[in-house]
Amino acid sequence: MANVTMSIDEELLKKARKIAIDMDTNISDLFRGFLADLTSREGSRKEFLADELDRLFERSSASSHGVSWTRDELYER
Repeated sequence: MANVTMSIDEELLKKARKIAIDMDTNISDLFRGFLADLTSREGSRKEFLADELDRLFERSSASSHGVSWTRDELYER
């Protein structure tokens, strides 16, 4: 397991320690839990957005009607 060194406001650290004591844990476990939750939510958020984009594409009536362009045509001025 990797070690992390960070600077944190003393008052914030005191409050976090009190919370950790009340939860019968420690700052490291609180921080690990926070990071695990953050990464889990971010993964879920990205999945949700990808699903929403898929649904939007499925409902869309937009079409190129088989027309395609070359790179040069797209960048013509």
